[in-house]
Amino acid sequence: MQYKSLGRSGVKVSRLTLGTNNFGRDADEETTVKIVKKAIDCGINSIDGANVYTEGRSEELIGKAVRGDRGRVVLATKVGSAFGKGTATGPNQFGLSRKHIMWQLGESLRRLQTDYLDVYYMHRFDPDTPLEETLRTFDYLIREGKVLYLACSNFTVENIRSMNDVSERLGLERIVALQPRYNLLDREVEKELLPYCLKNQLGVVTYSPLSGGLLTGKYYSGQPPPKGSRAASAAYYWERINKPENFAVLDRLRAAAAKAGIPLTSLAVHWIAKNPAVTSVIVGASRPEQVEENCRLFETEPPKDALAAVDSAAIG
Repeated sequence: MQYKSLGRSGVKVSRLTLGTNNFGRDADEETTVKIVKKAIDCGINSIDGANVYTEGRSEELIGKAVRGDRGRVVLATKVGSAFGKGTATGPNQFGLSRKHIMWQLGESLRRLQTDYLDVYYMHRFDPDTPLEETLRTFDYLIREGKVLYLACSNFTVENIRSMNDVSERLGLERIVALQPRYNLLDREVEKELLPYCLKNQLGVVTYSPLSGGLLTGKYYSGQPPPKGSRAASAAYYWERINKPENFAVLDRLRAAAAKAGIPLTSLAVHWIAKNPAVTSVIVGASRPEQVEENCRLFETEPPKDALAAVDSAAIG
């Protein structure tokens, strides 16, 4: 497994990060423990979670799985999204206020069975809370040793600039990384975000590398989603991806992958990782065997012409 420093920080993370948003749903406790143990054995030291994944159950299972291996993993979770069964039931159950952060940090630490987080992500920007309040809270947590590094997810360049201005003015800890959606079908971050991160030495840990399964190649235009797939069980997801423009790009990508003789999933992940701004790629798993398959993706670098072919096919 390859490793890379997380932005300007001294901590190194594996080029593959284990995604956990299906723990407690697609993977029960026994399976989750096996997945995490297999990931660690394969050299994956970066585990990405969130307090809202499966309403906290994911964190509980991660805590059980990393017991005895805590020092070997870089454990990340998130705060800011609405927390509670179904939807938020009160005005303070979401956002980045001091109250919500402190409450949810305590809950996450309890579920994860640890006394500190390696990386704590702001899950989304909160326009209703002063940045000074949010950043002073995180600065306090870092000084207290409850959090080692601060990061953000789904923030714009303007959001990040505003945060850095406040941190610099007040002498507060700054973010070391961010987490954006990035894949062959969603390249919006290439315009501003990735160049900004590269210039300012911010780590980038990307999510949705296979566009929620669309880039696995198992979905076809005009055909119902295959049984057992995410789209088959989640109508809202099928409605979101079942668009002619998506399948037009997907057909070109399939053709490019077939010509190269390399699975599209492998090309899709390598294409992201080759971007110099990208630190690590989040890839999930629902069984231990998938972890090994994902790790093998990095054993052999695809030819540059194959990566160039899918790049061109994605653009059209």
